[in-house]
Amino acid sequence: MVTVYVDNFRRPARVGRISGRWSHLTADTEQELHDFAAKLGLRRDWFQTCKRPCHSFLPCVHWHYDVVDAKREEAIRLGAKGIDIREFGAITSGRRQALLAGEGQ
Repeated sequence: MVTVYVDNFRRPARVGRISGRWSHLTADTEQELHDFAAKLGLRRDWFQTCKRPCHSFLPCVHWHYDVVDAKREEAIRLGAKGIDIREFGAITSGRRQALLAGEGQ
């Protein structure tokens, strides 16, 4: 089962020519996220990950796509689960804990 999440961060920002309220789109796995993002029409080069590892021995756990409100709503219509920004934090924390426990490798 594919689980994709989109949070309610809705931070106002201008990115290039696009002004809007931005939220995070993520999933249980990076591949699930990329597959879902393609369905939304998001370009792969919009994928965001840490510029450097969060810890010297762990890969980034905060990977996501930023989406404006219209794409957020479309994602939910396509089956993404709407979550609170705190739940996004819990998801990334869970990824970190899984890596520390050796489960995410």
